[in-house]
Amino acid sequence: MKEKVQEALDKVRPQLQADGGDVELVEVSEGGLVKVRLTGACKGCPMSQMTLKMGIEKFLRQQVPEVTLVEAV
Repeated sequence: MKEKVQEALDKVRPQLQADGGDVELVEVSEGGLVKVRLTGACKGCPMSQMTLKMGIEKFLRQQVPEVTLVEAV
């Protein structure tokens, strides 16, 4: 499942990089919890939680149905 999550993140990454940010995969647990680290402009952005939930998490859950939750660490 980790490979599927990484592939999905690679698809969303260009959109984040266009705004000066990025995301890196930290961990994928057996229960479907995905931990990511927001970097660059995303790190301190006040909209980062919305980007995480409405953008990254929504996309990952569509691409990899086993994903249950995405958290930033």
